[in-house]
Amino acid sequence: MTTIASSGFNSRPRLIAYWVTTALVVFELAMGGAWDLLRVAQVRGLIERLGYPIYFLAILGTWKLLGAVALAVPKFPRLKEWAYAGAFFDLTGAVASLFASGLISASTMAYPILMTAVALASWALRPPSRRIRSVEYEQQRVPTKLSHDAQHGKC
Repeated sequence: MTTIASSGFNSRPRLIAYWVTTALVVFELAMGGAWDLLRVAQVRGLIERLGYPIYFLAILGTWKLLGAVALAVPKFPRLKEWAYAGAFFDLTGAVASLFASGLISASTMAYPILMTAVALASWALRPPSRRIRSVEYEQQRVPTKLSHDAQHGKC
C-alpha cells in the first residue's frame, strides 16, 4: 500500500482518535479471542446457531489474540496491515454469517457493523510510523547514488 503522510498528520485530535479507535479494536480482538478460546456459553451458542463447528472457536480465537498483539505493539507495519485485514474479514464475516443464517436484527447486526467502522477508522488514522511506505516514496525520501546519477545523466 502506498502512503504519504500529509502535513499536520500527527495533529493531537487525530492521534487521540487513532488511539481510541485502536484501543477499541484491540480490546474487541483480545476479548473476542479469549471468549472464543474459553468457549464461553454465549459465543458457543451463537456459533452453533450459525451452523459452524465448535472447533472454529479455537481457530478464530487464536487469530484474534494474535491480531490484538500485532495492533498493540510498536513497529511491524506489515504485520499490522495483516491484523487489520483479519479484523475486517472477521467482522464483515460475522455480518454475512448473521445475514445468511437469518439472525438479522438490530441487536445482532449493530455491533459487528459498528466495530467494522471503528476498525476502518483506526486503520485510516494510523500515524506514519505505523504505515507501510511504498518503494517509490522511500526512493523520493532517501535518494541513492544510482538515482542521483540517473538524474544527472551519469548512467
